[in-house]
Amino acid sequence: MSRTKGRGGQGTPATLALGKAEMGFTLHPYDHDPGAQAYGEEAADALGVPYERIFKTLVAEVEGGLAVAVVPVAGKLDLKAFAGALGGKRAAMADAAKVERVTGYVVGGISPLGQRRRLPTVVDSSALGFETIYFSAGRRGLQIETSPAHLVELTQAVTAAIAKI
Repeated sequence: MSRTKGRGGQGTPATLALGKAEMGFTLHPYDHDPGAQAYGEEAADALGVPYERIFKTLVAEVEGGLAVAVVPVAGKLDLKAFAGALGGKRAAMADAAKVERVTGYVVGGISPLGQRRRLPTVVDSSALGFETIYFSAGRRGLQIETSPAHLVELTQAVTAAIAKI
């Protein structure tokens, strides 16, 4: 896998984090439809990648603090399993405006990498079944492809079955 450092004005905090860590990745730009509502599905369709290999970044409140969930776009976040993976009992999706403020990214372009503040992160264990996975590079219309091990290492994530497929 080649290392791409965001040539052509595509550098984002996420791509800079991977580049700084000298971890291989590939950028996959695509034409984003401003009317799209399902950003992960849009990316999968545009890139011709199975939904199971494209992961969405969700932010939820767990026991009063924010945490990041990385799950395949083919599924939904199991809030109870997510809270349990972080040692909590309950989780609820966080307010979008708060998420944008804390992460520094806009909804639909939130990357698990390069956020303003490092949040506890859980990556769905299904990611480990792939050599590479795709996730937002930090803006709509741009995906990163890298190994799930790189994502787990850089986010200091735990892995757990947190998706309902």
